Amino acid sequence: MFDFFLGPYKDKETFIIVIEAIVFVTGILSVWYAKKENILVYPTGLVATVLTVYLLYRDRLMGDMMMNFYFSVMSIYGWWNWARTRNNKKVVHISRTNTREKIIGFGLFLMTMIVTYVVYRIFDVEIGPSNYIDIFTSGVFFTGMWYMALKKLENWTLWILADIITVPLYAYRGWGMLSLQYLIFTILAIQGYFEWKKSIDNNRQTS
Repeated sequence: MFDFFLGPYKDKETFIIVIEAIVFVTGILSVWYAKKENILVYPTGLVATVLTVYLLYRDRLMGDMMMNFYFSVMSIYGWWNWARTRNNKKVVHISRTNTREKIIGFGLFLMTMIVTYVVYRIFDVEIGPSNYIDIFTSGVFFTGMWYMALKKLENWTLWILADIITVPLYAYRGWGMLSLQYLIFTILAIQGYFEWKKSIDNNRQTS
């Protein structure tokens, strides 16, 4: 297990290992804060996604790079949206997606896959089986991030699905620490789903 996750780092540059370690810590903190509905999810997430964009660009993993660039943009929007108040009360509350949001989410999923595929072509990157998986998970993650910015419960369902796929994908590509990070993300996402669902149920009982 040790060699599986950390073996690829034997030949990596020290500064790359340091950057990935920072991404590892801030990424986990971000998901932890999201689970707790704490707005610190966004500043910690921004650190992780911006650094990840750089790491993935170096490895020519354009789909994952685009995903993390989008995360950075959506983190700014989500930060603003979560921070909004009216009469000293939060404007955005945890809720489920309605039919319109589900349709938009599916459209965003399809659009993201198309854009990611085009980006691969623009950068003239050979598309192999792992890249097609990357294209699919990019669509799932993009939609999940949008749902999180809106505080929709379904964001966790999408995170869980994409996280489970990403664990072996990153391990295969030699990103051991990021693979382990996504394994932890999966556990936190499952916990986050139940915590947010409990919040919805409690609000229904008190309303």
